[in-house]
Amino acid sequence: MQKKTLSSLLTHRFLLIVREEENLAIKFSQGFTYAKLLVIGFGLFCICFFLSFFVARFFYKSYGRSQPVSDNKQLLELLIKVDSLSTEVEQKDQFIMSFKQILAGGEGKPIVPVRQENAGDKKIQANVNQLDDISNVDSAFRRQFEQGEASNVRAANEKLKDMFFFTPITGVLTRKFDSKAKHYGVDIVSKKNEPIKAVSDGAVIISSWTQDSGYVIGIQHKNQIISFYKHNSVLLKKVGDYVRAGDIVAIIGNSGELTDGPHLHFELWYNGNPTNPEDFISF
Repeated sequence: MQKKTLSSLLTHRFLLIVREEENLAIKFSQGFTYAKLLVIGFGLFCICFFLSFFVARFFYKSYGRSQPVSDNKQLLELLIKVDSLSTEVEQKDQFIMSFKQILAGGEGKPIVPVRQENAGDKKIQANVNQLDDISNVDSAFRRQFEQGEASNVRAANEKLKDMFFFTPITGVLTRKFDSKAKHYGVDIVSKKNEPIKAVSDGAVIISSWTQDSGYVIGIQHKNQIISFYKHNSVLLKKVGDYVRAGDIVAIIGNSGELTDGPHLHFELWYNGNPTNPEDFISF
């Protein structure tokens, strides 16, 4: 018996015939060898391998890398928003505290009204007592303010003498500071559309419209100092903005009821008390 070699085994031809079961009619026939089967099998394996490689690479790029980058980007945006909200809340709290201090006239305690519990004579008496308390506290506060005005001026001079204030606007001083007439600032007339500048570094705590003073902007500075700029035509900063000395914050105007022409009404407050801006700023 002749021994078959590997070459003869691979090149030995076979015939595959497919017949119908009923009449044995030939439906399909195909000749093949082991070598041909090996080549076809290897080709199919290579095709499947490359397809799986590219599919795996595609999913790795789409979900393995891009998704974490997108998540990190969203996380960074959320952190920035949280930080901005936290800063805004702090600035709002600072504005409320400063505004309360101004309304209270410094460090004065709020007045607690008498509670009305009963009707008739007791209710009337409670109202009378409440009015008496308010009147007494108001009178005491007025006396304290009048007596301490000179000491407040001295304290302000000592606190502010080393500070440098930028001139808010160049013009003609038409009305001076007069606390007895309740004119707590100075009036400056200047050219039309002249820019108004911040006198020092600080945060904007007021930027709105009022019926008496028109467009008003207020800036909280260090050492418990607040500057106000009134009767503007345009406000260029909003609450929470941080400004530097010399930054333009508004445009001169004639807004509000308590005005008789285009000018800047400028006020400078220290520790809840008005001070004369001319003592610290050259107009």
